[in-house]
Amino acid sequence: MPKQTPKKIQEKPKSIQPSGKKEESFFELVYEVARQIPKGKVTSYGAIAACLGTKLSARMVGWAMNGAGKVKPKVPAHRVVNRIGMLSGKHHFGTPDAMEKLLKKEGIKVKDDQVQDFAKHFWDPVKELSF
Repeated sequence: MPKQTPKKIQEKPKSIQPSGKKEESFFELVYEVARQIPKGKVTSYGAIAACLGTKLSARMVGWAMNGAGKVKPKVPAHRVVNRIGMLSGKHHFGTPDAMEKLLKKEGIKVKDDQVQDFAKHFWDPVKELSF
């Protein structure tokens, strides 16, 4: 039987992401969405995951937010809360009340670690971003 040469493995085509960059990591995409959250608004980990087409990846969004303090350009991680408006990521900030102070500075009321009028302040990236 004649020796067959292996077929050349085709390279995966490079995909263009919303920023125009090629093949960004999931964390970079999370940061890109988070940077779009307007001042005075909040979103949830799950909403960002849904926006990126991975509804079940809310915890991965949380992991991304955990490392957002070291990322340039800055990521407004204080604007990302859990699905009921709780400041579940507050322990990843410099002090226990830093996240709350940043939100209050933007006009968002927080009581007992929960965003007040959550529905009013909620920004849905699925509706607001077109990608």
